[in-house]
Amino acid sequence: MDKLRGAMDFCIRHQTVLGYSTVSLLTAASECIFSSVVFRCPCNSGNMLYGSVFLIVPAFILLLLGYMVNTRTWRLLTGSCPLQKRCCSSPRETCTRYCVVLVPMTARALVAPLTWIAVALLRASFYECAASGNSLIQNLMCKDKEQECHELLVKIPCDEKLSKRVSSGEFLSLQAQSQLIGWFLIASVMTVALISTCIIRCYSPISYLQLKFWKIYSKKEWELFETKAKEHAARLAEININCFFEATDPAPFQTPSNEDWQKISSLYNFNSREQYYSMIHKYVNTNRGNSIRFGEGDQNPPVLGFVDEASAGESGF
Repeated sequence: MDKLRGAMDFCIRHQTVLGYSTVSLLTAASECIFSSVVFRCPCNSGNMLYGSVFLIVPAFILLLLGYMVNTRTWRLLTGSCPLQKRCCSSPRETCTRYCVVLVPMTARALVAPLTWIAVALLRASFYECAASGNSLIQNLMCKDKEQECHELLVKIPCDEKLSKRVSSGEFLSLQAQSQLIGWFLIASVMTVALISTCIIRCYSPISYLQLKFWKIYSKKEWELFETKAKEHAARLAEININCFFEATDPAPFQTPSNEDWQKISSLYNFNSREQYYSMIHKYVNTNRGNSIRFGEGDQNPPVLGFVDEASAGESGF
């Protein structure tokens, strides 16, 4: 039991890293299945289109899925464009607000697409097919050679022996080119990720231990909110069903108004002058959101993006 508890504690402490690792492993496994079972290079003039589609389109689909499963996407969009609020904010303010949220969202959504492209480049099947049909690469590899070289190049994905006949001493084979690009992509992504994380942490408005406390609070608040919401919804449903079958008038039952829901559903804005850990925390400490302080807030720094993503189990829809 102690070992099991220790393993669970480890998973909880590193759930973000484990989550990204799981996504990457699943993406890599999917790429291996696609390249081995589904992918069949035509080895003709359609190589460029066919190989590019398998390399780019699945990555684009994974990017869209990354946005769809991110809770901040729907928290940002839901109720953001009602007719009665169409002119409440200037286009510049709206664009700035969306960009501040979209940049870290995009960084998270890119994990799966970049994994797909990196693994595909290391395996080289998709790139080899696409590059063999690219006119620029054909001209480089078949420079000062007969037209037969161009015809043989497009057939390399279907016959590995042809690579030795076509390849020039000045250029790497298509497989080697793909693997070099793949490793360069991996190194570039890791470098950018490390530098970005360092910059974000350096400009963090709060200390390391307070950040850890804040994450614990956000997680617990969501768990309690979900429990209370289920209880409240069950009681309201029971009252309405009883009134329907018994033909009676409902007893008074307090439930949050549309305005209250809108206030706590908006994206969190950090204010260095106040110490609020969530929109609910801010709501209950500003006279149910009626105080002028409720609308105040500094620009939301990326390091505090976890406030709107406290629930790992939230579907986002």
